[in-house]
Amino acid sequence: METVTTADDTEIAFEHYGDGPPLIALHGSAATGESLQPIVSQLAADYTVIVPNRRGRGASGDGDEYSLDREVADLQALVDAVDSDPVVVAHSFGGLVALAAAPTLDISRLVLYEPAVTVGDGAETPLSAQVQSLVDEGTKAEAMQLFFEAGSGIPDVTAMPWWPEQINMDWIDTVIRELEAVEAFELPPLDFETPTLLLTGEHGPQHLAEGARAVADAHQGSRLIEIEDVGHLGLLSEPEHVAELVTTFVDDPAAVGQ
Repeated sequence: METVTTADDTEIAFEHYGDGPPLIALHGSAATGESLQPIVSQLAADYTVIVPNRRGRGASGDGDEYSLDREVADLQALVDAVDSDPVVVAHSFGGLVALAAAPTLDISRLVLYEPAVTVGDGAETPLSAQVQSLVDEGTKAEAMQLFFEAGSGIPDVTAMPWWPEQINMDWIDTVIRELEAVEAFELPPLDFETPTLLLTGEHGPQHLAEGARAVADAHQGSRLIEIEDVGHLGLLSEPEHVAELVTTFVDDPAAVGQ
């Protein structure tokens, strides 16, 4: 485990796997970098895969205050620590962080799997408030269940093999602050030049598919691909397929999906 120190003096812990050109893999909410092991194991055959724990998770530190800008600065510190321009592969909320950071990052390719971008009118009661209400009632497990089912489109999270043993219910506080960041985010003009691949799952949540389409429409240098028979966790359930799309895109952005 290594660390980088970010702009607000927070230490972000990371591990690396494989040997080759650098690639940063950024995890989503209610998880650590360890959750990406299925896709990391595939990508490590071709890349040096750098896997951080985002702030407030695992061995990484956390600041006194939280904002999406601080997450962006964390990713910037990781990119700056790499000798050459890395590829960034990011999932869900990690995808929102990478998208927000992209205009200022020196990276070669950007791959976003269902980034947590929402467009259009939101729910009358924001999901963050619904989750917070359950926490206030003292039911962290029910709050986390609501987050996964409403935010990630998993029909019944209690049927997942990793529930609840692999979920730290104390992460619910970081989940809520990240939901608030998602709800406050407004898609800006995307005029950065980094070739970008947007991936969605056929069975992923509709609101994230709509967000990915909005990003693709806003960024001329992007490709959008829907992967059949997978949902929001396609990086974990079909890592070989996703890794093949990533490596194809890195080698030739125009060839992916053909």
